[in-house]
Amino acid sequence: MSETVEKTEETGIIAKAKDFVATIPYNKIGMKELLDFEKTPRNNLIAVITVALLALFVVGLAFFFMHGHHAYNVTKEHPWGLLLAVYIFFVVSSTGLCIIGSLGDVFGFKDYMLISKRAIFGSIVTILAGFAVIAVEIGHPVTMLIYNVLTPGLTSAIWWMGTLYGIYLTFMIIEFVFLLKGDMKKAKIFGLTGLLVGLAAHSNLGSVFGFLNARPIANGVFYPTYFILTAFITGVFIAFIIMGFRYKLDFPEKVKTMLTGLAKIQALLLSILIFFIIWKMFTDIYGGMPNRSEVAVHILGSWTFWAEVVLAMLIPLYLILKDMGRSPVALFWASMSGMVGIFFMRYNLVHDSQLKPLQMMKTTEYQLAPEWIHYFPSGTEMMISLGGLGLCIAMYYAGTKFFNLDEDEHH
Repeated sequence: MSETVEKTEETGIIAKAKDFVATIPYNKIGMKELLDFEKTPRNNLIAVITVALLALFVVGLAFFFMHGHHAYNVTKEHPWGLLLAVYIFFVVSSTGLCIIGSLGDVFGFKDYMLISKRAIFGSIVTILAGFAVIAVEIGHPVTMLIYNVLTPGLTSAIWWMGTLYGIYLTFMIIEFVFLLKGDMKKAKIFGLTGLLVGLAAHSNLGSVFGFLNARPIANGVFYPTYFILTAFITGVFIAFIIMGFRYKLDFPEKVKTMLTGLAKIQALLLSILIFFIIWKMFTDIYGGMPNRSEVAVHILGSWTFWAEVVLAMLIPLYLILKDMGRSPVALFWASMSGMVGIFFMRYNLVHDSQLKPLQMMKTTEYQLAPEWIHYFPSGTEMMISLGGLGLCIAMYYAGTKFFNLDEDEHH
């Protein structure tokens, strides 16, 4: 009797879930409609680039499955490589888009409702792309998922990072569903919860570096807070890019108003970031602390650091302050520059914390004295990383076909 009741309850739950899924609005399209787009030179170029990036991803995966981690240029001296930097790039983008999406549906700023659905869907897409990239860095992602549950490492920052991002993704998907259904009350509840979990996950990702006691250049409270700041900056950059492609740089007045507001926020955020970076470098160099000051000086002499500063900070800030953000077309291109700079920011974060060898003494008589660690990504790492971008573009494009990502007029 009890078994029959349990089966009936399970059937009822499944039926309710199916009914709920059936009410989610989406466009019923086939492959023909999915591949149908306006054949302009720009669109054709983007389509070709996306297909090429996806092909690179497949080739990169093939090399990884044939050779394992030997296909990467990581070593025991430099164990974190390009794939980790790209993973951070994507999850930072996801958190940033979550913040942007929350401005409208969670915090009630009506101007930003225009981008809520696009931003939240973008946050889902970017974190999925990040998971796809990090899966082949982990080596055994299925085993990781199993033992992540069976033997949780509660004292491990990396365990918390993976767990919190999994929960965050779940809340983002639920929020997006309620946004599609127009249920703003529930979207706000799940959006706020997802935002809080996402910020916790993201600052925890910063703590993965902040907890590195053996790496004084990274150790400390700076990175957990820096990650949140740069996530917001990244989200604003992507918001300009998303809306630029949506309106083909011909922005309606309502969109211009929203983007001008975002530009002013971005000016403040970039100013704070520059302030943060200056003081980080001063405190790293001052006093000549071993394993910190010489690494900071070495970083200041690298072109990748200045690429980060110029592309992600100085150029966008200058163009915003030039007319207080009233030129959205110029800021679209500044945001493209900014995203390139953000990539260098993530790459520098991973690489710079591993520059100095942990073993500085010779262990054999005729051994050369240890020097700065050199690392350059392998072809496989580059293909998988570029493929992650291709996945991101392809998933977002598919989303624009399957779902109405524009603001509903009655909201």
